[in-house]
Amino acid sequence: MRLTLTAAAFCLILSPAAAQDAGDEEEGFSLMERGMQLFFDGLMDEAEPAFEELRRIMEGIEPALSDFVAEMGPALREVLEEVEDWSDYHPPEILENGDIIIRRKAPLEPETGPETDPETPAPEGSIDL
Repeated sequence: MRLTLTAAAFCLILSPAAAQDAGDEEEGFSLMERGMQLFFDGLMDEAEPAFEELRRIMEGIEPALSDFVAEMGPALREVLEEVEDWSDYHPPEILENGDIIIRRKAPLEPETGPETDPETPAPEGSIDL
């Protein structure tokens, strides 16, 4: 009899907690999921000012970036089509006069053909540079 009263008291104590857990499960969130949701909500609240500042900066940069793409886009497209492997080149350098150069790491081997063969005589009237 004593075991039955203890079991009944234990069931009465746990029934509100079990009902609350069942309610959370019915809503689709376990305690772990709810904790993660609260964590990420707090993280977003902390990061929101930084995202707002980034948005403000990007609004200032956008017109200049659009102008750059409109002016330089076709030339950059040609360069990208010409270069087969960017690892063959050093990083771009800006010279004192403002020119930007991109040097190859190893020079290309000269092509041989009728116009580049040193033993073929130059056409009449050409100048050897």
